[in-house]
Amino acid sequence: MAIFRTSDLSDKHSGDIGFQVAEPLFHNYGRRKRFSGLISTIKVFEDNAFVVDRLEQMQAGSVLVVDGGASVKRALLGDNLARIAMTKHIAGIIINGAVRDVDRLLNFDLAVLALASCPLKCHQAGKGEHNVNLKFAGVEWQPNQYVYGDEDGLILSPFSLV
Repeated sequence: MAIFRTSDLSDKHSGDIGFQVAEPLFHNYGRRKRFSGLISTIKVFEDNAFVVDRLEQMQAGSVLVVDGGASVKRALLGDNLARIAMTKHIAGIIINGAVRDVDRLLNFDLAVLALASCPLKCHQAGKGEHNVNLKFAGVEWQPNQYVYGDEDGLILSPFSLV
């Protein structure tokens, strides 16, 4: 992974077409603090069967973006799914929802961004959509867009910036 700082990328590219900066809503529960990659999107609600399915199909170095409807009543990801992501060499997971097993997520070398933590596991009904445009945190997340994240925040671009 190339070395970058989102603040430097913002200074250089904020006028570019399609450049976006996400609202600072997320906490990073993973060990990796700097990450980037092409995004894959899914939309679910308190059901993580699609999360499992997407993680198993994703390419190394990519980032899974999950719109969980901002629900923090049930965790969409825990240590078992983080283990799958790390085994697949996923760079990061961004969840508009909750995670659990927070103490264990720090053991995995990936970024895990979420709104909050919750001990309650979610349903496994398999309801949801994948490869759809999502809108949360003040930005539109599109499949195959690039996302860059670090301690300063998240930026999105339709083009590679590094």
